Amino acid sequence: MAYTNGNMVKSVDWITIALYLLLVILGWFSICGASYDYGDMDFFSFETRAGKQLIWMGCSIVLGFVLLMLEDRLYDWFAYILYGIMMVLLFITPFLAEGTKGSYSWLKFGPVSLQPAEFAKFITALALAKFMDVYGFSMNRLKYSIPVVGMILLPMILIILQREMGSALVYLAFFLMLYREGMSGVILFIGICAVVYFVVGIRFAHEMMPDQCTSIGEFVVLLLVLVLSSLLVYIYSDKNKIFRNILLYGLSGVVLAYLFSLYIYPYNVVCFLYVECAVLIVYLLYLSYYKRITSFLYISLFVAGSVLYLYSVDYIFEKLDDHQRIRIEVVLGMKDDPAGAGYNVNQSKIAIGSGGLTGKGFLNGTQTKLKYVPEQDTDFIFCTVGEEQGFIGSSLVLLLYMVLILRLIVLSERQHSQFSRVYGYCVFSIFFFHLFINIGMVLGLTPVIGIPLPFFSYGGSSLWGFTILLFIFLRLDAARSKR
Repeated sequence: MAYTNGNMVKSVDWITIALYLLLVILGWFSICGASYDYGDMDFFSFETRAGKQLIWMGCSIVLGFVLLMLEDRLYDWFAYILYGIMMVLLFITPFLAEGTKGSYSWLKFGPVSLQPAEFAKFITALALAKFMDVYGFSMNRLKYSIPVVGMILLPMILIILQREMGSALVYLAFFLMLYREGMSGVILFIGICAVVYFVVGIRFAHEMMPDQCTSIGEFVVLLLVLVLSSLLVYIYSDKNKIFRNILLYGLSGVVLAYLFSLYIYPYNVVCFLYVECAVLIVYLLYLSYYKRITSFLYISLFVAGSVLYLYSVDYIFEKLDDHQRIRIEVVLGMKDDPAGAGYNVNQSKIAIGSGGLTGKGFLNGTQTKLKYVPEQDTDFIFCTVGEEQGFIGSSLVLLLYMVLILRLIVLSERQHSQFSRVYGYCVFSIFFFHLFINIGMVLGLTPVIGIPLPFFSYGGSSLWGFTILLFIFLRLDAARSKR
C-alpha cells in the first residue's frame, strides 16, 4: 500500500464521503417508506427489502474502505484486463440469465442476483482513462477518437442484446467526458440536432398544416435543416454572401411553395423541401471543390445526414419494442394512457403532488403504502421522497445531489494526471445522467427507461456499482500529489 493510514486519513476527500454516507442513509429511509406495510415495523429483518438493503449498505461501506486501501496504480495496471473480462461476461450474460421483466441481464449466484451492466460502467471508465492517458492524445485525431468511441459502443451493444435499453443509454454519458477532453463541439451539436429531429419528427408526424397535405413534423425538421446549414456556413466561413443566398433563396422558395399549396394546388410541400435540400447539397459540394473550402463539404454532409436521419426516424421508431414506443408517445403527449404505459408516471405525479410543501411524514404516504406506484422502491423511489417529505424534503435531496455533482467536477479539475481527470469526469457524467433521467422520468419529463437513482434505489448491484465507481475516484484523488 502506497499510503499509511495517517496519510490516507489526511488526503482522502471527506466531504464527498460524507455526502455519500448521507445519501445512502436517506436512501435507506426512503426504501423503508416505499416497502413499508401497515403494522410491519421490523425494518431490520433480513426478510424485508429494508433489511436486505442494510446488508448491501454494510457491504458497500466495507467495499469502499477496501478500495481506498488498495494501491492506486492497480486501477491503471488492470484496466484493460478488467475491460476484456467484463466484455466477455456481458456477451455471455444473455445465455446464462433468466428472463426478468423481458430482459436477460441478471446472473444468479444462489440467493444473490447481480447485474453485470452496473459494474461495466466503472470498468469502461477505467479503460477509457487508461487509453486516453497517453502523450499527444487528441480527440481530433482518428487513431484516438475511433477506438474511444468503439470502447463506449461495445458495452452499449452487448447490453442492448440483453434487452436492457435503459442501462445501455447510460453509456452516452461518456460523451460529456469526451467533450471536456477536446471532442469537437460539432459532435455535441449533431447529437442535439438528432434529438430535436427525432422529437419533432415523431411528435408532429401525423399532424397536418392548413393545406392538409403537408406533415408539420417533416416540414419543421427540413426547415430547421435549411436554417442550421446556412448558419453553419456563416460560422465556419467568411462567405457572408453565400450565407445570405442560402437563407434568402431557401426561405423564399419555401414560402412560395407553401402559398402555392395553400391557395392554388394542394400538394405535399415536404417534397419541395427535399428538392431544396438536394440542390443545397450539390451547391455546397460545388463550392467546396472550386473554392477549396473544406467546411462546405462537411456542411453538405450535415445536410445529407439530416435528411437521411429524418427519413429513417419513422423506421427506427416502429422497430422499438411496443412498451418502449408507447412510453415515448406518452411522454411526447401523443397518447394519454393513464391505465397503461403512462400509469407509472401518472401515479408518481399524484404521489409527489400529494406531498405538498412539507410532506405527509415518514411512513405516512398513502400512495406508496397502498402500492399505487409500481417499482416505487427502485426506479420510482423519488416519488416516495416527494410524498413523505414534500417539496422541501425533495429540494434538499436534490441539493445534496447537486453538491455531489459540483464536488466531482472540482475534484476532477484538480487532478495532476490525465488518467485521474478522465476517470473523474466519467464518474461525474454517469452520476449526472442517472440523476437527470431518473428524476425526469419520475416527473414525466423524460421517457421511462428504467435506470436507478444513485444510492436511493433498492438493490445491491446498483449500490455496489455506484460505490465502486465513486471510491476508485476518491482513491485516485487521494494519491493525486504523486501522479
